[in-house]
Amino acid sequence: MKEMITTDGARLAYQDTGGDGVPLVMLHGWGQTQAMFRHQVEGLAPARRVVTVDLRGHGKSGRPRHGYRVARLSRDVLELVDHLGLDRFDALGWSMGVSVWWSFIDQHGTGRIRRFVAVDQPAAVAAVPWMTEREQRDSGAIFDVPGLLHLGAALAGPEGDTVRADFVRGMFSGEPDPEVLAFVAEEIRSTPAYAGVPLLFDHCAQDWRDVLPWIDVPTLVIGCEGSHVHPDSQRFVAERIPGARLHVFASDVASSHFPFLENPPAFNAVVEKFLAEEPPRAA
Repeated sequence: MKEMITTDGARLAYQDTGGDGVPLVMLHGWGQTQAMFRHQVEGLAPARRVVTVDLRGHGKSGRPRHGYRVARLSRDVLELVDHLGLDRFDALGWSMGVSVWWSFIDQHGTGRIRRFVAVDQPAAVAAVPWMTEREQRDSGAIFDVPGLLHLGAALAGPEGDTVRADFVRGMFSGEPDPEVLAFVAEEIRSTPAYAGVPLLFDHCAQDWRDVLPWIDVPTLVIGCEGSHVHPDSQRFVAERIPGARLHVFASDVASSHFPFLENPPAFNAVVEKFLAEEPPRAA
């Protein structure tokens, strides 16, 4: 594990491994860690360079008392790729990690991104009152505003550990593999409430629908039938990004928000096929 210090003093723990070619930079979701991608580092890195990072407040990175906004996380990622000298890279985000990439693209464009993989993230997580019911469904909103406020208060309260465990369990359908569930539940414990709660609120308050049409690089959107994120929301994201493709894992392949943990060979094959494609030839 390597480390770097951001311009506002946060310590980021990252891993840089694998072969040559275009690097793949992978971003985890809220409350989770780069260890989520352990099977991708093992499965993809022999053939390519793979970079993972614990976002601030997560995993082995520092837990400062500031900066828990998606915009600051995207600045951290910019500083990481600058630190590594990555002028051109493939970007993969899962859950909130997708939102961090959307923020990165919103602020810095797509000039350094060759290909983009967006895994199981709604275009807007909170159903704000000014959305129509159709817009709420299309965006994939998971919470209404009172529900989001209640969740944040509960996570910050005395029963926060129980609430967090229940929140994680809700991301799986049916009976999850006990080892996978235990691993996810343990990793999320690394993020303290003072970091996780404001970040969750900021993350869920964002609406990325207007950014999607500006994504002008080859994009793969991945959903999962068994996830708490409805596959229709991933279809909506893919339809809004010009030329994007959609892959939805059937529930007999993976049945949660964590297809890369549940079925690494299937997930890795889909990602590797997309990243390895030759660019279209000019007419």
